[in-house]
Amino acid sequence: MKKYITLVALSLLLISCGSDKKETTISKTPAIAVTVSSVNSENNSPFFTASGKIEAENKVTLSTRTSGYVDQIYVKVGDNVAKGKLLLSINNTDLQAKRAQVNASITEASAAYNIAEKDYNRYKNLFAENSASQKEMDDITANFEMAKARLEAANQMKNEINAQFKYVDIKAPFNGVVTNKFIDAGDLANPGMPLISVEAPGDFEVTLTVPESEISQIKKGTKVNVLVKSISETLKGVVTEVSTSASNTGGQYYVKIKLDKTEVSILSGMYTSVMFPTKRKSNTSIVLVPINVIVHRGQLSGIYTVSQNQTALLRWLRLGKTYGDKIEVLSGLNAEEEYIVSAEGKLYNGVKISIQ
Repeated sequence: MKKYITLVALSLLLISCGSDKKETTISKTPAIAVTVSSVNSENNSPFFTASGKIEAENKVTLSTRTSGYVDQIYVKVGDNVAKGKLLLSINNTDLQAKRAQVNASITEASAAYNIAEKDYNRYKNLFAENSASQKEMDDITANFEMAKARLEAANQMKNEINAQFKYVDIKAPFNGVVTNKFIDAGDLANPGMPLISVEAPGDFEVTLTVPESEISQIKKGTKVNVLVKSISETLKGVVTEVSTSASNTGGQYYVKIKLDKTEVSILSGMYTSVMFPTKRKSNTSIVLVPINVIVHRGQLSGIYTVSQNQTALLRWLRLGKTYGDKIEVLSGLNAEEEYIVSAEGKLYNGVKISIQ
């Protein structure tokens, strides 16, 4: 019995020594220097505010109705183009062959029509002089009508071919600027596939979504202030469209705002904060964090925060919409909480940190 108690005491002593050694090792692990930032929430104003994006009023993404390889692209992103300028051409060898066949058919049909017309006019005079029978007149008339129908069909085929050429020679529909190019020379273009985007500069609008709790206050014709975040400029605008259905948008209603003419340099894609002259019904705020601090682990997204023990704590988040270089946090992070922006070493859950 004494031998058993001695062995147990010795085991406990060894475990205790091992534990002390481990604690000593952890305590000597150098802390990683990090930079932190506090969560800021938007929409703290008593007035209802929503985030939106600037778009050109007159914009189009051009596509084709035929399949073929892109022969050449004649413009670059940022080029000014005039209405009717050739932007892109798709290989049209097949169309050229069909057009040649149609032109030959038109030539043949025209010759047959001319002969049938002369015969018809001659027999018409003979019939008037009682020198041709009714059957002969009927046969000549039928032959003339068939020749005319064949010529008309050939001409309609030519119109169809010419219409198809509009979809292999992609031209600018209006004066504007090339804003995007989705394909390169040599790539295969398919029907409905986006090829080139063009927009007319000068007239801009803001598109945004409004939750169902606030949409009843938004009226067409309402004047609003629009803060362009990237340039810190506030512009004037007026509500031009208010959606009446959110059946396919998850309870969010689309709203459009036409911006007043301004000398301020604004571009499509800039994010805005729109303040409506109505008080908020619900106490909602948007928590935004930089996209580059988000950590991804498979299907999960998180952010490193600071624990009470001055260690890094990975917090899993539920994310929402993207606003420029920031993303909305729907849950998992509250306003005024601190999160790690950068670190001078590899972060992991529980690592000691030193806030700079």
